[in-house]
Amino acid sequence: MALKTRTARRDDELAAVRAAGRTTVLIIGAGINGISLFRDLALQGVDAVVVDRSDFASGASSASSHMVHGGIRYLENGEFRLVRESVHERNGLLRIAPHYVKPLRTTIPIYSTFSGLLAAPLRFLRHTSGQPQERGAVLIKAGLMMYDLFSRDGGAVPRHRFLGRRESLKELPALDPDIKYTATYYDASMHDPERLALDVLQDGRSANSASYALNYVEAIRRDSDAVVLRDRESAEEFTIRADVVVNTSGPWTDLTNDALGYETRFMGGTKGSHIVLDHPELLAATQGREIFFEHSDGRIVLIYPLKGRVLVGTTDIDADPREPARCTEEEIDYFFALIKHVFPAIPVDREQIVYRYSGIRPLPRHEDTAPGFVSRDYRIEVDPGAAVPTLSLVGGKWTTFRALGETLADRVLDLLGRARSVSTKDLPIGGGHGFPRTVRARASWLQTNLAGADESRAEQLLVRYGTRAAEVWAHIEQEPEDHPLVGGALSLRELEWMVEDELVVRLADVIMRRTNIAFVGGVTAEVLEEIADALAPLMGWSDDRREAEIEATVQLLNDAHGLTLTAPAHG
Repeated sequence: MALKTRTARRDDELAAVRAAGRTTVLIIGAGINGISLFRDLALQGVDAVVVDRSDFASGASSASSHMVHGGIRYLENGEFRLVRESVHERNGLLRIAPHYVKPLRTTIPIYSTFSGLLAAPLRFLRHTSGQPQERGAVLIKAGLMMYDLFSRDGGAVPRHRFLGRRESLKELPALDPDIKYTATYYDASMHDPERLALDVLQDGRSANSASYALNYVEAIRRDSDAVVLRDRESAEEFTIRADVVVNTSGPWTDLTNDALGYETRFMGGTKGSHIVLDHPELLAATQGREIFFEHSDGRIVLIYPLKGRVLVGTTDIDADPREPARCTEEEIDYFFALIKHVFPAIPVDREQIVYRYSGIRPLPRHEDTAPGFVSRDYRIEVDPGAAVPTLSLVGGKWTTFRALGETLADRVLDLLGRARSVSTKDLPIGGGHGFPRTVRARASWLQTNLAGADESRAEQLLVRYGTRAAEVWAHIEQEPEDHPLVGGALSLRELEWMVEDELVVRLADVIMRRTNIAFVGGVTAEVLEEIADALAPLMGWSDDRREAEIEATVQLLNDAHGLTLTAPAHG
């Protein structure tokens, strides 16, 4: 049975942490891996506080390819342990988080039979860039046969399938007619990464009343055996003591350690960018599957349908975490060139881009190793000079967050001299508890739990929250009147739920992470005004704060996500 969501505004959480002045474990960084550790510890009955200088899952965790995958490319790196763990976790997430993680058929267009066959062993051994070569059918076939051995979950996942040109073009007629083969296998997509992270967080908050989550709170320095935190909303500073400190700051791990007085050079992240297209013709051409393609220059492009749009990514470029990651015009040119290569008859242009984003992967420092060969595995480092045990997480990826959280929690439990009491391996996440998996079960669940909601609204809530939608709807029904917002994409009572239960602090939290309004291209200046008007009385904002929220969100969307909004004039 799902844990009931803990009702507490962000200010309540902050007041409780400040009053206590200590916790058992302080986690710095509330991306998916820090959140996963928080949930795992809370389920063991260990008090924890997780803080992030921005919103939850708003850094590297918000810039993913929306994939939960076994990492077929890691086989070439010889990372068999990571592939085994990744496919195991992918299969597990399909079971324990079915509301957000869905099977995804993936097709690779192939242009040659033997290309890359001689270069692959050298790339495996040297892990350097060298002269890139496109992989041919023989090499891809060998890789997929090995992938099947890792991936099939006792037969639940279908085997890969190879087709020649004629059958491939019959299935995907818009593909480049010059292809020789296609290979199709199954991975999984993650429809709402930020909401999945929030669900994991809510599980932890609900499991332990003495565990707290604080967004917009940063760790700024050590003070003897305490860590000094700053509330970025009020600029007030306060200290917290803990028995163990864990740095899960992702690509910013070295910067966090530096603030705590521990100089490290663990990280060497790479930038990955994506664009979201409103392009019905390209959407139809994908036939509901991901197209995964490696160009002859060794770079990867993935094209797949998501939320009625087409997501295109990604790049792999060395990046400095001190600089904001941005999707550049050159990267967009690269995406367009590869779309044209795969679907030559389908034109694309910049007017069809509704959203773009970029982030830095939390990869380990890699010196001369080519970005594509840098390990996606993780390790745990210990600060030997800290007054209290301090761990740093290096690496990690979305697919393995549950296993990583378990591994990290076991390390913390060992430091505390405590034993694990709960396994998260088969424990459903948030709205995945009792999630209906068939058409009949879905209709029955909606009728039982969302009675009174019209069909489209009920479906919208189930998609957004999973089975937590029952709690949201119960909250909505407590008042006889509820006003739709943004043409029905949201409502006033639902927004109130987000403030009271999901720790909303800023306008951007709602449009970028609590909903997908920004991702699908639904943001206009009028939309921002409408949501800000509804948020202001819920948050206690003055007119000046409301206008500042709109202006800050416009600036963020224009600068980081490629929009061209104009803040409404006031005065």
